[in-house]
Amino acid sequence: MKEKSQSYLHQLCLGISQRPVGSAGNQEATNFFQEVVSPFGWELESNTFPALDWIDNGAELTLRGENYQVYPSPYAEGCSTDSVLVSAGNLEELKGIDAEGQLLLIHGELAKEQLMPKNFVFYNPEEHQEIIALLEGKKPAAILTATGRNASLAGGVYPFPLIEDGDFHIPSVYLTEEEGSRLLSEVGRTGTLVSRAERIQSEGYHLVAKKGNDQGKRITISAHIDAKLGTPGAIDNGTGVVILMLLAELFKDYREGPVLELLPFNGEDYYAASGQMLFMDQNRGHFDEIMININIDGAGYHIGPSAFSPLNLPEPLLSNLKEILGSTEDLIEGAPWYQGDHSIFLQGGVPAIAVSSAWFVDHVDSQQITHTPADHPDIVNHDRVVEIARAIQQFIRVSYLT
Repeated sequence: MKEKSQSYLHQLCLGISQRPVGSAGNQEATNFFQEVVSPFGWELESNTFPALDWIDNGAELTLRGENYQVYPSPYAEGCSTDSVLVSAGNLEELKGIDAEGQLLLIHGELAKEQLMPKNFVFYNPEEHQEIIALLEGKKPAAILTATGRNASLAGGVYPFPLIEDGDFHIPSVYLTEEEGSRLLSEVGRTGTLVSRAERIQSEGYHLVAKKGNDQGKRITISAHIDAKLGTPGAIDNGTGVVILMLLAELFKDYREGPVLELLPFNGEDYYAASGQMLFMDQNRGHFDEIMININIDGAGYHIGPSAFSPLNLPEPLLSNLKEILGSTEDLIEGAPWYQGDHSIFLQGGVPAIAVSSAWFVDHVDSQQITHTPADHPDIVNHDRVVEIARAIQQFIRVSYLT
């Protein structure tokens, strides 16, 4: 199975160039999943949802003959404007500024962490909502955001885009804190911003692969198939999808018992979380049928063991898991974490196991890999990937099929 793991990951991350939701590569990835899983006898459901594809195309900012390196914010609209530069570094400054028709530079405390998309339902702090509402109310011609690092919310990318939201309609770009510091001395002067970003109406696919005949009992195993633009997305989350594919083969002879569902969620790294939202809509009132969710994200890193984090797992399931983990030093019980698709199930009262790499769980606030070109298949240990698939198979068999 190691060779298959390598082949599947190579196709997802390198054979398919990019797989953000709505892109041609994303559609190729969902097609590839179906092609791999179908021969093993799984019933496949495919539902379409509207999505935005987005083309970067670059951006330039000039002011008094000086060029500043800026990047279009993901899913932002393009623009071309000659406007006066104004700035705000905290909430009080933003409240008091007159920014209508101007270039608004956001920096300092206001730019310390990525803002949640305005319609994101899973996590949306009131402070973020207030900032977004103020920005929309101020009606600047465009927004410049000077940011640093924030691995827990934005991954390892530097600088990170403060705004990543297809429902936000003011053009925006982002830049480093250093470039932001240069710009602050030019407040009050006129700058020229050109962003050639382009939104394209598209669609994505939410897939469910099913086996089993007891419709009142379900076991869901999930991993998001989408990835950020600009990254191969090996650990985040090609390896999770590969594990689903390996499980499709490991359970090829499964026929009777609780329904097994393989869920390649399409939207964890997308502002609208569209695949997840569609799943929730389709399962409203039916979460009590789901006995457990096993969600895989960040698995197979070449440093350290794999981590299985139990969340609200009752006995004897917890004992079963601990026995499997105790069989090898390469599998450990991980600390609880909630920044993944398993949170959907926890909110619905479903126990979960979050599967990742111990190194990523321990370095969530400092790693510089996810969402960057460094998230490449070269950093994957395929022995770990296969081991995780077999451990999940064993846990399900011991806990639900005997």
